[in-house]
Amino acid sequence: MTDNPIDSRGAESEFRQLTSPAGIRERCEALYALGTAGKLAHFTIDETRLQPIADLVIGVTREAYPDVARIPYHSRWRHFAVGGVDRTAKFEASIADLSPEDRLAARAELAITSVLLDAGAGERWSFREPGGGGYARSEGLALASYHLFVAGGFSSDPTGAPFRADAAALERMSTDRLGKAFQVTPENPLVGLPGRAAVLRRLGELVRTRHDLFGGDPPRLGRLVTPLVAEAAAAGGRLPARAVFARVLEAYRAIAPGRLTVGDKPLGDVFQHSEHGKVPFHKLSQWLTYSLVEPLLAEGIEVVDLDELTGLAEYRNGGLFVDGGAIVPKQPGVLKETHDVGSDVVIEWRALTVALLDRVAERMRTELGLSREALPLAKVLEGGTWRAGRKLAKERRPAAAPPIRVRSDGTVF
Repeated sequence: MTDNPIDSRGAESEFRQLTSPAGIRERCEALYALGTAGKLAHFTIDETRLQPIADLVIGVTREAYPDVARIPYHSRWRHFAVGGVDRTAKFEASIADLSPEDRLAARAELAITSVLLDAGAGERWSFREPGGGGYARSEGLALASYHLFVAGGFSSDPTGAPFRADAAALERMSTDRLGKAFQVTPENPLVGLPGRAAVLRRLGELVRTRHDLFGGDPPRLGRLVTPLVAEAAAAGGRLPARAVFARVLEAYRAIAPGRLTVGDKPLGDVFQHSEHGKVPFHKLSQWLTYSLVEPLLAEGIEVVDLDELTGLAEYRNGGLFVDGGAIVPKQPGVLKETHDVGSDVVIEWRALTVALLDRVAERMRTELGLSREALPLAKVLEGGTWRAGRKLAKERRPAAAPPIRVRSDGTVF
């Protein structure tokens, strides 16, 4: 007995929508329309707060980047420079003698492993850099993952080939080993530590078994981006961001914790709202796509159409709009209780955040007199919205905690 071809086509169409940037925007915009009409269960929208929020974002952007025409892209590489230390330059010097293909693979592996470990750390965790200062939250996670990578922590040959992330080493990543590298103790707890280690192990298994994505001898994580070089060369050195995103998501959705599927295909960062259907976000996959732009640029590849990607549905951007008054909770429990990552509260919050980021970006371009090409969303985020979200959080709550508390498994936020 064969499957109904109509059902198969419908499932494939649904899968494409839920795994594309256009589909993310479409579903988030649908929830935004419901929010403005007062038809969401947990939030309403106050659009009069959009301009003050845009003004705040412009202010923190100018403070961080006085020349707004030279804002860098939002990516993991910014965090590697925290504290005024150019760790990227040190890393580039370390890999200078590798072949061009291995240099690209090493850059990609540093970015991928660091991004996949970049879920919310919690309010009590921090990382003290050897010979340096202490850092919390995303910057601390960046430095912990950076030092683990350059020490050969993701390589099965840490002495002879340290700057590599291969299947064997990833599959061996235990919770204890990762906890030691991230300086986790009972007094310095890291949210979702077992989940982070499990993602790395699943990633290792994927690298070992999916030769179509990670071929080579030995199979290694960075081979994920190798075909993109040839694809760009065939297009005159230009590569659409959606092509990078598609490869990233093909890998990540296969290792994400068991969530929704279409047929037998896992969807990754997609959640089911009890009233409004499936809503995709793919936050880590898009964050990783943004973070792979610079490794590709280093190979002379121009990544274009970045604005096809959406803003990142995470707690700093989302916190900006709650603290800034644009996303208004309907019940006190929204701010007082802790919510599961797949709850309707969190789904609505994330969807409204994606839609509002697009609106703030348009206002910023108008105010600054910059085109979409000169100020893409990737620069608005960096300038930017996450920075303004952190600023408001610091003003309102101890340890700059987000306004809405989420019970995370360490693989989404």
